[in-house]
Amino acid sequence: MIKPHPLKGSNRLKLGIFSCNADGGLAITTVPERWQARWDDNLNAAQIADRAGLEFVLPIARWKGFGGQTKAREWSFETFTWAAGLAAATEQIGLFMTVHVPVMHPLYAAKALATVDHISKGRAGLNIVCGWNPAEFAMFGVALGEKGYDQAAEWLEIVERAYAAEEPFDYDGTYYQLKQVVSRPASLQAPRPVTMNAAFGGPGRDFAAQHCDFIFTTFSEFDGAAQHVADVRARGAEAGRDVGLYTVCHVVCRETQGEAEAYYERYALTEADHEAVETHMAGKKQFSASHDPEAYDRYRQRFAGGAGSYPLVGTPEKIAADMIRISELGYAGIALTFVNYTYELPFFCDRVLPLLKQAGLRS
Repeated sequence: MIKPHPLKGSNRLKLGIFSCNADGGLAITTVPERWQARWDDNLNAAQIADRAGLEFVLPIARWKGFGGQTKAREWSFETFTWAAGLAAATEQIGLFMTVHVPVMHPLYAAKALATVDHISKGRAGLNIVCGWNPAEFAMFGVALGEKGYDQAAEWLEIVERAYAAEEPFDYDGTYYQLKQVVSRPASLQAPRPVTMNAAFGGPGRDFAAQHCDFIFTTFSEFDGAAQHVADVRARGAEAGRDVGLYTVCHVVCRETQGEAEAYYERYALTEADHEAVETHMAGKKQFSASHDPEAYDRYRQRFAGGAGSYPLVGTPEKIAADMIRISELGYAGIALTFVNYTYELPFFCDRVLPLLKQAGLRS
């Protein structure tokens, strides 16, 4: 009997770290302490989060960087192999893998995902995305499709059937025509490991509402955040499912508000990798529906600071208050990024987590 996945635990507000498998994390900056994402860096960050009782580590899937002085996010670890390594070196934290559906065959994914689930004793999770960056897909000779989530539905169906089937089966779909499919071992979690979809646009949210356990999305301001919650809940209700909603925030936590704001200005404005920021923003704006439209014009600092995510900048008390508000709006969890995870995560855990415990959001 395996334990429930950490994302199914009792804490009202689940927390994890995001994008530590890629250089810079989500920050596009030239500061010398920027995240290098070497293997030992990843191992240290995951173990810090594990010991602190955080629920998950969530990677990005990145194959090509955004250029600039830092070649932002060009260095990144492939997420299935990365998760397998972390699974053997952690004890309780959930380990997600992020997959671009069009560039990975579902049977390869099924085998790799089950492997990580066995290594971790049921702590694996899958973040299913269809991709937005045509320059990345061109490296594989694959074009971005207009109906990527239709393909994702077939892709996930094949994974689930491969785990459940007692005998080989044929599959005749629009995107996959497969003969005598079998995949053993099945995952420890049934019918498959927990799934998440990073979705902002309508098709992605519909897919997540119908097929996934969690939706991972962004917001620009708290007023808009409430609208996203209502939208996701409505889509889930229409599908007859209760889908948890997660978001992402970049964190600068310091003893004083002034110190935090000064560092945020330094790394995300003064010493941002401006060329890489421009490339990233232009690509997102043209090919991705991942943010509120006004975010591209109003929040350039946020794209350098954390890929356009919401900033948690200030004292431990200020950050805890913002996180409590996010929870009260209806979000089940937050994925957190830092300029340097191993430097900054311990202070966050020591000072912010007790405040969230006092507020009744975490045990």
